[in-house]
Amino acid sequence: MSRIGSKPIEIPDGVDVTLAGEDVTVKGKKGELSLRLVPEVAAAQEDGAVVVKPRDESKRARAMWGLQRSLVQNMVTGVSEGFTRQLEIQGVGYRAAVQGRTLNLQLGFSHDIAFPIPDGIEITCERPTAIAITGIDKQKVGQVAAEIRAYRPPEPYKGKGVRYVDEYVFRKEGKKK
Repeated sequence: MSRIGSKPIEIPDGVDVTLAGEDVTVKGKKGELSLRLVPEVAAAQEDGAVVVKPRDESKRARAMWGLQRSLVQNMVTGVSEGFTRQLEIQGVGYRAAVQGRTLNLQLGFSHDIAFPIPDGIEITCERPTAIAITGIDKQKVGQVAAEIRAYRPPEPYKGKGVRYVDEYVFRKEGKKK
């Protein structure tokens, strides 16, 4: 039995969940998200909460049970609170700035990188070395953060590059005389 899947999803105030067959639509103060559940899993609304259950006892149904429950939970959290991913830039001359719907990155290359900000994502730079990515879709926020980090991942000798704020970079010693 799934430990994650068996928990009901509490619906906070100001969030409206609509179930229509296999389609789940969540509306909140920050926006609207929708998801089509896999056929092996069913969702129902009970006592102000959404309950996700497998339709049968097959291996795939048990595997999808927790996943689909987590996806619905992330939709509810996203439309009510939103998700944020923090990046930091380390390196001499490395910096970022937002101009309109473009994130300009200077990461030690001969050219600047112009990253177009996708719809549904907000990017802010409090400092030239700090980037905050915010949105209601957890997958999209994480994907944008991973794409920005991929331009210059942190290297193990000096730690220069773009990293997540909570990321630990394993440092190597380097050459000895």
